[in-house]
Amino acid sequence: MAMLPLILHWFFIEWYSGKKSSSALFQHITASIECGVAAIVTLLVSEPMGSLHIRSCKVLMLSDWYTMLYNPSPDYVTTIHCTHEAVYPLYTIVFIYYAFCLVLMMLLRPLLVKKIACGLGKSDRFKSIYAALYFFPILTVLQAVGGGLLYYAFPYIIIVLSLVTLVVYLSASEVETFKDLLVRKKRLIVLFSHWLLHAYGIISISKLNNVYQDLPLLALVPAPALFYLLTAKYTEPSRILSEGANGR
Repeated sequence: MAMLPLILHWFFIEWYSGKKSSSALFQHITASIECGVAAIVTLLVSEPMGSLHIRSCKVLMLSDWYTMLYNPSPDYVTTIHCTHEAVYPLYTIVFIYYAFCLVLMMLLRPLLVKKIACGLGKSDRFKSIYAALYFFPILTVLQAVGGGLLYYAFPYIIIVLSLVTLVVYLSASEVETFKDLLVRKKRLIVLFSHWLLHAYGIISISKLNNVYQDLPLLALVPAPALFYLLTAKYTEPSRILSEGANGR
């Protein structure tokens, strides 16, 4: 859940920044700093205070995330539902983290974006901030309702989102060959960032229980990007339509 805001920040920054934006890279860095600082502050204010460690309860089953649904013990005469956090603080710490992310974004991002947008004359750069004001409440509701499901499914969500955002970025940037990818350093930085997320998802699924068996799976990280670059020129919709028209 801590990775999702960063992925969504990167996605909407690329979506609204344009193909030739020189501010997108700075926005990417700023979003990374926001999420990183928010994560550190969240850990510092959690138990034990002032430490980067977390004292948490062990998760045994999915129902541990939904204690309000527990039935009372037969010994109780009255119906009392348990509302304590059995997975403390794994459930509430996400809300604290989102709050810090939102505060830091509102303090840092507008100043940077405004300065760059004024220089370039493109005020629509604020749209990535407006998008965050929408997806943060959505993520909060998802965590509140489906925190347990997300706890077990987040590695797969990370992998899917990293693939989708990478394809959208390469398509929006009109990257079709390795040469197009190497022309601008920003493209390589975005590519490596997505690879790190993809590797994180693979490690989360395998947990590296068997290092010699699971570690080679990381070789699959660049496979989607390489496949896209090798096949993009053959699957371009405009080219297919033009060749179809010429064939008729």
